[in-house]
Amino acid sequence: MKTRDSIKWIWRASAGVRSMVLLNSVLGMLYVGASLTFVVVCKKMIDAVTSSSGGNLSMYICIMAGCMLLQVVLSALEQRVSNYSDVILKNKLRHALFTRLMESRWDGKENFHSGDTLNRVMEDVRVVTEAITKSVPSIISACIQFCAAFIFLFMLAPGLAWAIPSILLVALIISRRYLRRMRRLTMDIRTTESSMQSLMQESLQHRIVIHTLERTPYVSDTLAGRQDDLRDQTMNKTNYNIFARSLIQIGFSAGYAAAFLWGVLGIRSGAVTFGMMTAFLQLVGQLQRPIMNISRQVSPMINSLTSAERLHEIESQPLEEQGEPEYLEGKIGIRFENVSYSYPGSTSPVLEGFSHDFAPGTVTALTGETGAGKSTMMRLMLALLTPDKGEVVMYDSSKESAVSPRLRCNIIYVPQGNTLMSGTIRENLLLGDPLATDERLWEVLYLAAADFVNELPDGLDTMCGEKGAGLSEGQAQRIAIARSLLRRGGLLLLDEPTSALDAETEEKFLNRLTSRLDGRTMIIVTHRAATASLCDDCLKINV
Repeated sequence: MKTRDSIKWIWRASAGVRSMVLLNSVLGMLYVGASLTFVVVCKKMIDAVTSSSGGNLSMYICIMAGCMLLQVVLSALEQRVSNYSDVILKNKLRHALFTRLMESRWDGKENFHSGDTLNRVMEDVRVVTEAITKSVPSIISACIQFCAAFIFLFMLAPGLAWAIPSILLVALIISRRYLRRMRRLTMDIRTTESSMQSLMQESLQHRIVIHTLERTPYVSDTLAGRQDDLRDQTMNKTNYNIFARSLIQIGFSAGYAAAFLWGVLGIRSGAVTFGMMTAFLQLVGQLQRPIMNISRQVSPMINSLTSAERLHEIESQPLEEQGEPEYLEGKIGIRFENVSYSYPGSTSPVLEGFSHDFAPGTVTALTGETGAGKSTMMRLMLALLTPDKGEVVMYDSSKESAVSPRLRCNIIYVPQGNTLMSGTIRENLLLGDPLATDERLWEVLYLAAADFVNELPDGLDTMCGEKGAGLSEGQAQRIAIARSLLRRGGLLLLDEPTSALDAETEEKFLNRLTSRLDGRTMIIVTHRAATASLCDDCLKINV
C-alpha cells in the first residue's frame, strides 16, 4: 500500500471527528496568540522599568495574568476535546472493523491469526486515532506558532529571523535521510508485536495441553526469542530517532546561541533594549518549540501510515452476501446436485460430483472416515463455503433456491465441541433467541438433556468461564445444543452432537429430540452406531 493510499485511508477514517480536530486546531491557534501576547507584554514591562519613559505597569501585569489564565483554560479545553474525539474515533473504527470481520466471507480458513487480528483492531486503531486527534492538531498549531513567531521576530530583527530557521532547516535536511527507514522499522515492530500476542493468546487457550506435553519451557523460550527480536527492532528504531533529534537539538542550541549573542552585541551597541533582548530569547523558544513538536510527531505519523496499511487489509476482506433473511415455509429439504469442492490451496477435492437429496422431514445420519467431507458438507449447506462446481439447493413445497447466507435463517446448526462463551448459562442461551422466556429456556434445556441446570445452585444464572469453564465437556455441549434449538428453522444440522456424552445421556437426548421436533429435517454427523440406528437413513461418505 503506497503512502498516498494510506493517507487517503486515514482521511476517510477521520470522518465524524474532523470538526473536533478543527476545533482543537483553533484552540491551539488561540493558545499561540496568548503566548505571543505574553512575549509582547514581557518586552513592554521590562522596557517600562528600565527606561525613563515609564508605562502603565499595572495594566501590563493584568494582561500578563490574563494571558497565563487564558493559556491554562485553552490547554484544558484542548485536552478535553482531544480525549473526547480520541475515544469517539477509536470506538467507531473498532466497531466498524469488528463488524467487517464478523461479516466477512469465510473460505475454509482464517486469513489472520486471532491474536494478530486483535492486535490490529486494538493497537493499530489506537495509533491511527492518536495521529488524527492529537498529532494533526499539534502539527497545525506548531506551524501557525512558527509562522507567527517568525513574523514577530522579523519585525524586530530581520537578519536574526532568517538565521534561526536556516540553521534548523539544515539540521532537518540532514536528519531526513535517516527517517526514510522509519516506516519499514515500524512495520517490523508491529509484525513482531502481533506474533507475540498470537503466541501468548494461543498458548493461554491451550495451556492445559502445553502443560501436559511438558512444553511450557519451549513456549516460554519462543516468546523470549520474539521479545529479543522486538527489543533489537525497537532499539534500532530508537537509534534513528535519537540521531535525528540530536541533529535538531544541535540546530536549537545554535539558534539560541545566535539569538543570545545578537542581543548581547545589540545591547553593547545600544541598538537593542533589555526588553528586546528578552523578546529575542522568548521568540527563539517560540520558533524552536513548534519545530520540536513537529519532529516529535514524525514517528507517530509514520506509525499511523503503517497501521493504516494493516487496518486496510482487514477492511479489504470480502463480505458475505447481504440482504433480508429468506424464510421457507413448512417442511424443508436440501439437495446436492453434482457438487465438487476443494479447499483453497489443496489439489485433492473433498467432494467430487456428489449428489444426494435430504428429503423434507427425514432424519439422516452422515457417517464416514475422518476427512471424508462430512463437516465440509455442513459448511456448504450453511453457505459458509461455495461449491467449485454444482449447486446446493434448499427447497420447500412451493419454491427452491441455491443456498446463501440469506437462507441461513432456516437452519438450526449445532457445531462440534464446546462453543460456550464466558457469562451465565442464561446469557449463553439467549444468544439463540434474545426474546426467549424462562419457560422456553427450560424447554430447550430439557430437549438437549441439559435439565441438570435446574440442580445447579444458581440455575440459569450459573456463571460459565471461557469455553464453559466450570462445567464438564458433556454439560457444556448440551447447553450449546439447547442454545441452537432456540432458533427457528426447519433444517437441523448436528455435527457430532453427542461426542462428549455417555451412552445413556446420548440415548435420552436423541429420543427427546426426535420425538419433540417431528417434521423437521435432521442431518446428524456421527461416528456412533447407536446414533445412526435412530435415523431414517444412513449416508456413508467415502474418502
